[in-house]
Amino acid sequence: MDGAVSSHENQFELTEDQRAIQEMARAFAEDRVAPHALEWDREKHFPTDVIRETGPLGLGGIYVRDDVGGSALSRLDAVLVFEALSQACPAFSSFISIHNMAASMIDRYGSEEQRQRFVPKLTSMEWLASYCLTEPGSGSDAAALRTKAVRDDDHYVLNGVKQFISGAGDSEIYVVMARTGEDGPKGISTFVVEKDTPGLSFGANEHKMGWHMQSTRQVVFEDCRVPAANMLAQEGKGFSIAMSGLDGGRLNIGACSLGGAQSALDKALAYAGERKAFGKSIDQFQALQFRLADMETELQAARIFLYTAAAKMDAKAHDTSKWSAMAKRFVTDTGFRVANDALQLLGGYGYLHDYGIEKLVRDLRVHQILEGTNEIMRLIIARHMIGR
Repeated sequence: MDGAVSSHENQFELTEDQRAIQEMARAFAEDRVAPHALEWDREKHFPTDVIRETGPLGLGGIYVRDDVGGSALSRLDAVLVFEALSQACPAFSSFISIHNMAASMIDRYGSEEQRQRFVPKLTSMEWLASYCLTEPGSGSDAAALRTKAVRDDDHYVLNGVKQFISGAGDSEIYVVMARTGEDGPKGISTFVVEKDTPGLSFGANEHKMGWHMQSTRQVVFEDCRVPAANMLAQEGKGFSIAMSGLDGGRLNIGACSLGGAQSALDKALAYAGERKAFGKSIDQFQALQFRLADMETELQAARIFLYTAAAKMDAKAHDTSKWSAMAKRFVTDTGFRVANDALQLLGGYGYLHDYGIEKLVRDLRVHQILEGTNEIMRLIIARHMIGR
């Protein structure tokens, strides 16, 4: 990314602090993530040791309040961090995003006792956190979830299965949406479940198209007894807590697409300057120059769109949810397309693992699915437009 992004209003001339945050994240990613990203992908290795190293940098609770060890940064600052990290590896950056989403939900909705008990260990990255909403039978229709939580004295007994959970089996903390009441969104509550809770177990690591360096498993509850003191807010508030977490998660995942696509474009540009065909470097051919120009234009448009959506969330604008959905849809679609075009530009080399672009294409593809599919984003946008 060449310096600050500026719109005609100079809206996103980044502050010195923001540049410093961006530079810190980029330096860490270049030093500790980029040299290992292809190996982690190949070996399907989840680098919890390197993930924990982000804690002392303040990346374990980017927008968590500072009294529990958070960095208390803005959502725009967070977007800059995830964009910078994902230039080294989108799958690494995405896990940091998921952890932050879970930590911030406890910070925002937890009681003072819960905040002090859980959040400092999350912000330091001593504990990793996973977000458990999706189930084998409910993805886009999240309010149809079936995992049940039944009150038993001073505990709730959880039974059910969560699907596609990043960090499952490795994380110490699981923020879980479960049904405590009637069907639909009003019967859902949120629980903080600790890894060593009896009745909690994990499925096998899934074989996936991308995000190979992340563990993805089912989270299984079989008469899992969770203290009532671990419920966030009150019974029936779980769905709105889950959705508010996703609004921000959508910005984060957009940022991860942006950084990954930028990395792919940078690789394609470097390759085009070195590769010779018909007596000259291929970046001298006009057809290829046009392709590069379009990739750059679309990526910069996505960047300004994402930064605007993040600024709206910071300003608590009334249309934040709509802008989060629009940004998630536009930026993840654009990011995947730019990475895919970069692969095409490298020809046969783009298809080889060692060049790093096929990994970016695989990693970015899932961003169009998770945190709400891009079809669901269109539904959210349309409902806001039509006034539902």
